[in-house]
Amino acid sequence: MELPQLGRYVIQSELGRGAMGVVYKATDSVLERAVAVKTVNMALEREGADRYEARFYQEARAAGSLNHHNIVTVHDVGKSGEVVYMAMEYIEGVELRTLMAEGQRLGLAQALSIAAQIAEGLGYAHSRGVVHRDIKPANIMVVPNGPVKITDFGIARRRSSAELTQTGVLLGSPKYMSPEQVIGKRADHRSDIFSLGVILYEMLCGAAPFNGENVTALMYQTVNFVPPAPSALNPQVPQLLDHIVARMLAKLVEERYQDAQEAARELRECERQLAAPPAVAMQPPVLAAGPQPQLDVKAQSSVLAQPVNRTRVADQAKEQATAPPARGLAPSFDSAEATQRLAVLTGTATLPNPATPQTATQIVKSMPQPPRRRWRRRDWLLVGGVALAATLVAGAIVRRRGPG
Repeated sequence: MELPQLGRYVIQSELGRGAMGVVYKATDSVLERAVAVKTVNMALEREGADRYEARFYQEARAAGSLNHHNIVTVHDVGKSGEVVYMAMEYIEGVELRTLMAEGQRLGLAQALSIAAQIAEGLGYAHSRGVVHRDIKPANIMVVPNGPVKITDFGIARRRSSAELTQTGVLLGSPKYMSPEQVIGKRADHRSDIFSLGVILYEMLCGAAPFNGENVTALMYQTVNFVPPAPSALNPQVPQLLDHIVARMLAKLVEERYQDAQEAARELRECERQLAAPPAVAMQPPVLAAGPQPQLDVKAQSSVLAQPVNRTRVADQAKEQATAPPARGLAPSFDSAEATQRLAVLTGTATLPNPATPQTATQIVKSMPQPPRRRWRRRDWLLVGGVALAATLVAGAIVRRRGPG
């Protein structure tokens, strides 16, 4: 049986159905590669067919202008009969909503990685003037061992383009809509950041921050209710991540992140902090490997068994008996000189200023001089005796040399 074909794309199977049409897996007969083909049958749109077709081409133009590894690439757009189609990059992955089963939260590292990649893709799109306006898990593809991809810019618009929708008509999924979208105000790039905050909260906690029995209750909570911090529901969530989610989910657009790239940077920083190894506690030192000395049990017992009969008085008497005898002072010791030397040695004497350079002569003069020796009586008698003897000897010599 011949397979249906749209232009050069041969339809293989159906991948899913969205708000605006059906998505098929197809083969590009020219380039021979697998592609995803999104279609909208204009014949089914009895009213406003022109508007739907214009919006479809708007999506193609918006997504086709983007080239980022976290955004699905658009290859081609065309029309076959009543069906308009768009050929896109085919992704071997699963939708994020499949991973987020009811009540099931993702691992902290996985949730951070997915949110950071979405923020990086949105930051790129916003920098090119494209706002998605329908960020939700069904439009996020998770590739095993590959990048996360943002898909379906079906209601995306350029900031400078005119609105193709009527005022007051809600666009987007109510569960992930921002407060300004709920009350019918114009959505901008900060609305995408709010929607990402809802997704991140749900990944961390296993439950959406806003919930209600019906759409009206859900919208009321989105506008008025402040959800508990993610760490209150998941103790593994660090304080920094609580802060990031709170800024994403701020009711006022002025209090939110003004740039998705800023949110991405803080998510990456949180990733790095969680991946950093914890501080290692200091371990007490241990003995080196190898044979250890053995304790002589018998010697230990004999030492410990010895009696100890000692008193403080006995210890002091022993110390006095073994201490060397103190040296006595000489009778002729000059106390004034001793006092001066002690003062010099202990640094209490008045010394020259060290900052003032001194000559060698000054240093010698400043040194303490030895005491002058005084002549005693015996010294004078000795000298007088020597002089008298010398006189007598001299007289004898003169007499022998006399006349004759």
